[in-house]
Amino acid sequence: MYYFIAAIAVVILVFLPRIGLLALFKDYRAAKEREQVEDALKHLLDRENQGRHATPESIAGTLDLSRDKVTRLIEKMEEQGLIESRGTDLSLTTSGERWALHVVRAHRLWERYLADEARMPLNRIHGEAQKREHSLTEAQLNELDAALGHPTRDPHGDPIPSREGKMNRAEGMPITAWQADRPARIVHLEDEPTLAYQQILAVGLRLGQDIRIIEKNQKRYILSDGESEYKLAPAVASNVYVAALPESEVLKREAIPLAELLQDQRAQIVTLDESVQGFTRRRFLDLGLTPGTTIYPELTNFFGEPRAYRVRGTSIALRNDQASQIWVKPI
Repeated sequence: MYYFIAAIAVVILVFLPRIGLLALFKDYRAAKEREQVEDALKHLLDRENQGRHATPESIAGTLDLSRDKVTRLIEKMEEQGLIESRGTDLSLTTSGERWALHVVRAHRLWERYLADEARMPLNRIHGEAQKREHSLTEAQLNELDAALGHPTRDPHGDPIPSREGKMNRAEGMPITAWQADRPARIVHLEDEPTLAYQQILAVGLRLGQDIRIIEKNQKRYILSDGESEYKLAPAVASNVYVAALPESEVLKREAIPLAELLQDQRAQIVTLDESVQGFTRRRFLDLGLTPGTTIYPELTNFFGEPRAYRVRGTSIALRNDQASQIWVKPI
């Protein structure tokens, strides 16, 4: 009798609808298959943005799949109306592009959240966002977008697709194609391959930084921001994308970071750093940190931060890294 009851319990545990082991395994396998499809769609979208076609070989290399598995994956995606084949060239359909943009938007919004709100190190946000990008519905994605203040770029400088499925073109060109001695601003740090991205972060380069090439040869590039020098191998430097400085930069060049103001030294806000995006930028503006506003350090924390500033008759607390993103001109 005992063995009969135990056998019944095992059957129930395995075959119980929705929460049985078999149902859970089917859900897991379906989720994995969905991730595979979405990763392939992202690859096709990336290729098309580069002006190239994806191929079975390029998908196999990117997703680390055997040729047989790639063939089955392509057949499945064609049946779903997501891609079209012309010989070995693969292209997205309208439905496939819409789905791919949804995944890219989810990935880049997660990166924005992890960097700005969770304050996760930049070298970890890409991998974490890849784990989370497959889990959000369209409604949940819109809520996350609104909570972050509708940011337009991720922490690497890549454009974030809008809820309407539109994505601006990426800015800039590799520093290796930039004219020496001409000042430029870093607008994008390519996060793949991971090893190259980690080296860029390790030397201290960051998005929004103003630099110029002071030396280049076949072995290395030496960049400078006027205070420090950054040495990179040419292959790594090619992952640093730059663009010309905007006209408003003239004002910023006469300014200093708010964090450098002396106690009770008054200044006018010139601009917010371009690296300030999403919820952080919205919070700064809500606090009254707008161009032309007078501000000054009011109280200093015994531990150094946060520091209190007086703005528009109100005292606000800012960490040093936040105050360094606000450019001011001493009065």
